[in-house]
Amino acid sequence: MNQRLTEDKSIYLQISQMIETDILRGILLEEERVPSTNELAKLYTINPATAAKGINLLVDAGILYKKRGIGMFVAAGAAEKIRSRRKQAFYEVRLSELLAEAQSLGITKEELIEQIQKEGRQK
Repeated sequence: MNQRLTEDKSIYLQISQMIETDILRGILLEEERVPSTNELAKLYTINPATAAKGINLLVDAGILYKKRGIGMFVAAGAAEKIRSRRKQAFYEVRLSELLAEAQSLGITKEELIEQIQKEGRQK
């Protein structure tokens, strides 16, 4: 959790997304304790209530769970839940925007597929 906060999105959403990203990257593993709201508040110089709001989003989504008196932990299957939700958001938002822009530019489906394949070979 050493990313920087930006001003383009609410801090609590950034906290939530940073934890999710650390889970996807394997930095935070299932059943591993995540930083507390006070630790996050100190690390990012933010209000603990703001950090708690970000953590609570993940609890509500079933990504984290609380062990009384110990802290918050990564739930079993958290990475797959995150991946599934982010894929769906990618398809609904980014892909539809891409397709709309391609259509407005007169790019055919075949040209688009060719470019995607070309980019895939370069990576």
